[in-house]
Amino acid sequence: MSTLQAPVTGSDSRRDIGFALGIVFILSVLFLPMPTFMIDFGLAISVAFSVLILMVSLWIQRPLEFSSFPTILLIATMLRLSLNIATTRAILANGHEGPLAAGYVINGFSKFVMSGDFVIGLIVFAILVIVNFLVITKGATRIAEVGARFTLDAIPGKQMAIDADLSAGMIDEKEAQQRRSELEEESSFFGAMDGASKFVRGDAVAGLIITAVNILGGIIIGVTRYEMTLAEAADVFTKLSVGDGLVSQIPALIVSLAAGLLVSKGGTRGTAEAAVIGQLAGYPRALAVAAVMMFVMAIMPGLPFLPFVGLGALFAFGTYIIPRKAQEAEAEQAKQIEEARQLELENKRESVKDSLELPEIEVRLGKQLTARLLAAKPEIGNRINKMRKKFAEQYGFVVPEIKLTDNIDLAPKSYEFRIHGTVVAAQSINVGELLVIGGDRELPALPGVETKEPAFGMKAMWVQSAFEHEVKRNGYTVVDNLSVVLTHLSEVIRNNLSMLLSYKDMRSLVDRLDPAYQRLLDDICPQHISYSGLQAVLKLLLTERISIRNLSLILEAIAEIAPHARRPEQIADHVRVRMGTQICGDISDDGALKVLRLGNRWDLAFHQSIRRDPSGEAVEFDMEPKMVEEFAKESAEHIRKLISSGVRFAVVVSPEARQYVRMITERMFPALPVLSHMEVARGVEIEVLGSIS
Repeated sequence: MSTLQAPVTGSDSRRDIGFALGIVFILSVLFLPMPTFMIDFGLAISVAFSVLILMVSLWIQRPLEFSSFPTILLIATMLRLSLNIATTRAILANGHEGPLAAGYVINGFSKFVMSGDFVIGLIVFAILVIVNFLVITKGATRIAEVGARFTLDAIPGKQMAIDADLSAGMIDEKEAQQRRSELEEESSFFGAMDGASKFVRGDAVAGLIITAVNILGGIIIGVTRYEMTLAEAADVFTKLSVGDGLVSQIPALIVSLAAGLLVSKGGTRGTAEAAVIGQLAGYPRALAVAAVMMFVMAIMPGLPFLPFVGLGALFAFGTYIIPRKAQEAEAEQAKQIEEARQLELENKRESVKDSLELPEIEVRLGKQLTARLLAAKPEIGNRINKMRKKFAEQYGFVVPEIKLTDNIDLAPKSYEFRIHGTVVAAQSINVGELLVIGGDRELPALPGVETKEPAFGMKAMWVQSAFEHEVKRNGYTVVDNLSVVLTHLSEVIRNNLSMLLSYKDMRSLVDRLDPAYQRLLDDICPQHISYSGLQAVLKLLLTERISIRNLSLILEAIAEIAPHARRPEQIADHVRVRMGTQICGDISDDGALKVLRLGNRWDLAFHQSIRRDPSGEAVEFDMEPKMVEEFAKESAEHIRKLISSGVRFAVVVSPEARQYVRMITERMFPALPVLSHMEVARGVEIEVLGSIS
């Protein structure tokens, strides 16, 4: 397979070559002698490079923004070690010539830091090595080890969380890929930092060994080769060696500090200044206590007055000014949010295009109901997300986002549901009261308002919340305002599943199929059935609340019938037969499929009302309106009796009459399953509850 690569531009090519030449130069310093002016230039580069690394570590927002740090650390370490070798060569070869034998930088450090005394230089150098090796480097190494271990251990859980958010529809595929990429970068970064911290440790040890070798070797060479006295050789070579060690240890200390800042930053976002100062100064009471302590120490005998008084005054000023600044910042932020909201509303009012966009599912609340439910807004969002996840698991696709709005045009205590801008349900409720559902029992003898439960039409009563414990004690189901609205919404969504399956949703479902079923789909679409026809079949299944979660079985069934049938209704009927096991399993009760049959009279009536073409296909349903009304009335009596008894059942009819019986009963009982004899799976236990006759 050929791979396409982006063309390399001239500037990128020159930069690559320059970087490679720089690495080659660092390696060449290990073997080739360097003049003193180049040593000075290289040491200056080392110091500047270290300071630049430290500044970047201070100002990055999060560690992953400096993911190249392990590579940079290796380059900086190799640069210092190569310069150490170059300075060692210069010191041992030209040390007898005086303090400038290894260049002006080393001479300047030996005079400035050591104050002309190599004993001071040795002590300062030893302290720098101890601070770098035992304090900063050891702590940074430990943090990097623990961070790498915890990051690697957390990867499976984070990947599962990303997959869960994706399956629940909370994020899209693009954001999921971005999160997975960040997770891979994070694990690679902390793993690399665990190894890179060893560079810093090794650099500190190498600096100590190189300095000791320079001192010992310089004294031996000075005494044996250049006939210097032991004191002269010790003075000259110790100053040069310690100056060289200081020049290398100071950049090493700066880089170690940068590594420590980077790995200790952890999950904190923002620059180091914002994180440290913002959190230290974020508690005015702590500053007040610190100010009191400083004032107490200022008046204690034997302690200097001015430093402690100055610090106490600084803390006291912070105690006073920080809360005021925080209040001003909050007010300014609230003002900006309000201005942005007003601007967005104004833009929406002015935009004709936005007015054409309709939410797929919208819940509109009256004024009083909005005020009542506003306090439970986080709970509403959480329960709606759970509802959408349940629908996805039950029916095989993610229902659209649900938009909640308040509307002054509605009655204060009412709400309405809209799908694609059309009102599909509306209801008024008693705000602040509880709904007691009676079911097949008599309602409690309490003061209240009798009503019908909005979702299922069961008899119910609104009562004051003071009667809640008494009603529950008597075994009644009690529902609050929020549960009433969300239960009604759930049932409305079930009744309109086919309206919510868009063409885009259908394509996303088939795009996630296994490659084998992708090839099957290519065989039948668009040769035998178009993608819009496939969507129509899925919609017909969802209209009768049949889950499309087993999409692979549905495609197999469509592939069998599509070459021989064109109408979506015919294809859907064949798919239903193939899905008989699933359909019967979803509506079975206690392991048995309870059914209500048509009597002989209605079986014959439906059979005679179906008109057929010469090939025997049903083309028309021609039953007299009077008989349709009679069947609707008679079937409603039987169905209501069974529903009121709490039995879960299905109406079973002949295959040719199924869709017409469903057409009549769905107006009164939209959730009632109507099956044909062909859809009853083999091996299913059937319990006949009666017949409509």
